[in-house]
Amino acid sequence: MSKDIAILAERQDQVGRADGSAISCGRHSTAGAVTQRACVFCGSRVVLYPITDALHIVHGPVGCAAYTWDIRGSLSSGRELHRLGFSTDLREREVVFGGEKKLRAALDELIAEHKPAGAFIYSTCLAGVIGDDVDAVCKAASTRHGIPVIPVQAPGFAGTKITGYRVACDALATLVGTGDTSTVPAGAINILGDFNLAGELWTIKSYYQVMGVPIISTITGDARINDIRRAHGAALNVVQCSGSMIHLARDMERRFGIPYIQVSYVGFEDTAAALYAVAEKLVNTDAMQRAQELVRNEVAKVTPELRRLKKLLAGRTVALYTGGAFKALSLVRALRSLGMRTVLAGCQTGGDQDYQELQRLCDPDTVIVDDITTHELGRFLARGGVDLFIGGVKERPLAYKLGIAFCDHNHERKHGLAGFDGMLTFAEEVFSSVSSPVWKLPVTRGEMG
Repeated sequence: MSKDIAILAERQDQVGRADGSAISCGRHSTAGAVTQRACVFCGSRVVLYPITDALHIVHGPVGCAAYTWDIRGSLSSGRELHRLGFSTDLREREVVFGGEKKLRAALDELIAEHKPAGAFIYSTCLAGVIGDDVDAVCKAASTRHGIPVIPVQAPGFAGTKITGYRVACDALATLVGTGDTSTVPAGAINILGDFNLAGELWTIKSYYQVMGVPIISTITGDARINDIRRAHGAALNVVQCSGSMIHLARDMERRFGIPYIQVSYVGFEDTAAALYAVAEKLVNTDAMQRAQELVRNEVAKVTPELRRLKKLLAGRTVALYTGGAFKALSLVRALRSLGMRTVLAGCQTGGDQDYQELQRLCDPDTVIVDDITTHELGRFLARGGVDLFIGGVKERPLAYKLGIAFCDHNHERKHGLAGFDGMLTFAEEVFSSVSSPVWKLPVTRGEMG
């Protein structure tokens, strides 16, 4: 295997094939490996930024705020505070004298100007190094202004088991349970782990509306502070991105006794299974019947065009690398339904069960990777035999450099891929990408060694 892809020696057991061999995961990235992962703060803002009526203030150098302003496709049906990027811009003076005074002033000014329903303060590496008491500043600001001001402790050196997803869930947990649930209808659900990229959440909500299943909160796509506060009134938590939201789901099960299920809305199989699972878990016969009718109608509507595209795509090969494992699993199933074969599949945050399922879905010779490095990924793609690469913004330049068609399946995309119509959109994008005449032009593939 190392001869094929030139894997770093320390990572030999994190790469394998879909032949049942064990794959190590859940480890820290190898030092100096230039992993595709990001920092703790980056992970926390991915989860929390789609909360649309809250201020999001980065307490750190202005460079950290490059991760903020409007970089995602998360849409809002109301306010759009999440599209504004704020930073305390800590500099040498604050390193010497502390940045708490600057944070207090920023909070007072921004809350007075924007009148948010709440605020999240992201404490990055520098704030942690100089020892600012961000918790105390937030508590005092919450008392002064009468809104929740929540510290998000996200310095990169926070600890060996701390992730951005985990600290985001901890921040959300301080909100859940603080609101009034007296008006929450019976059999209501929360949708966790969907970030309303390109309006996907609205499509999913429309399915549940047809089924007659009420939704309390969507955490965190198109989310509102007050809806999150009363999320504990739900009968069920429906978790899409388990990597980012499983900690909150487990916390709500422990504190409030709310069960959760893990689902996906990518592709026909997973979308239908998700709707059926919700109806079954709620023991709602009427919802199940409506879900079955909805699936029949939606599948029939897009199947003719999908069949045409499948004939054109059959036999094409795909490499994919995603953030969450649920994306990789759903993409393999969706690609298989288009007659395409996955030759490499991996993710940044997969667990043992995720990789076992990935091995089960893929062909025995498919390469399975955990936390791949840029060097390893480039070497694999450079050796040829891949018609399409599916990844995120960090992988796009590599694919283009090597003359390989690319599809974006990360947070920056502007087109919805969830649900039944989303499956057709996905198939059309895949076809237009691999069929583009640009790939027929002579390409000198860069050396990745």
